[in-house]
Amino acid sequence: MKGIQGHFNSCYLDATLFSLFGSSMTLDSFCQKPAGTEKPVSRTLRIEIVNCLRRKGFVPAESVMNFRKQLGCKTFVTEEKDPEEFITILLQQVLCMEPLLKLRSSGEMSQEAYIFQIILEKEQVGTGGVPTVQQLLETSFLSCDLKFEKIPSCLMVQMPRFGKKYKMFPHIIPSTELDITDLLYNSPRECFVCGRLAEFECPQCLPDHKLQPGKIKQYCTTCKTQVHTHPSRRGHCPRNLPVPAELSADAIVPRYTMQLFAILCIHTSHYVSFVKYGPGVHSWLFFDSMADRCGDDQTGYNIPEIRACPEVGDFLSQSEEELAHAIPSQTDELVRRLLCDSYMCLYQTTFTEFCK
Repeated sequence: MKGIQGHFNSCYLDATLFSLFGSSMTLDSFCQKPAGTEKPVSRTLRIEIVNCLRRKGFVPAESVMNFRKQLGCKTFVTEEKDPEEFITILLQQVLCMEPLLKLRSSGEMSQEAYIFQIILEKEQVGTGGVPTVQQLLETSFLSCDLKFEKIPSCLMVQMPRFGKKYKMFPHIIPSTELDITDLLYNSPRECFVCGRLAEFECPQCLPDHKLQPGKIKQYCTTCKTQVHTHPSRRGHCPRNLPVPAELSADAIVPRYTMQLFAILCIHTSHYVSFVKYGPGVHSWLFFDSMADRCGDDQTGYNIPEIRACPEVGDFLSQSEEELAHAIPSQTDELVRRLLCDSYMCLYQTTFTEFCK
């Protein structure tokens, strides 16, 4: 398997397509259109790229260029783009999908998006260790006062960085499992302290170094009172959470998680990706559409590369405590690249009955 052959500023598109369709089937249902309704561009995507990649293991640059020419804007043929710009065009105009994310803000206003951009202040994240995507996502949701209206089938999380010029954190650990239970609107949650049904949420407790900083804090009535007797927390303003009337205080709250299936990375204007290709811990691939080149700039061509990187799985499968004390400079080359260059993490869910 060689992957997708890069050509003329296409690495952002190559890495994104390989991440979305190389192993994951999350978007497959949207690629299948009723006879007579499929647009030429979506047919090109399905036949010349997705099917070709999965059946032959290689997509030539000519097929990618043919697809780029049908995206409705000449700049997609010639210029380097950001993955989020391409993803929006891909999902909205090529696959004709509704926004993946349904979000609700504090003012009860609904918002829709295809990608979630992490927005926060660096000071909101604890100073110890390397932050995880789980920690950054929870902090961002609480900071922006947002909740998911429903579990998304696919969640693309953009890291707090801006292209190649600025990144808020020198390293970020991609969480292999993303627990979004506490980020769901009107969904039961368990007390952070005792595990009983929570009735209050306290945003001010988020960075508290004595209460596992970076974790969303919700409490039952008893624990809310006890926690906020501490002098440093008496000024906090816990807010009420909706509690389903049919649930008892001792009810078991189900956890809703999403699984990491790909990571887009950028370094010096070049995008690559890490993709999980199977259920095993070590089932990780590294993909670069322009890993090598044969010939000169005028008549030559790029040579893509796919290689197994089980060391990525070894690193990511460590416990939270081990990851928190990880030293990126002492990790393997590809692991170090993953931690330093992460641009967007892609997650999928198995809870299909809740995504409808």
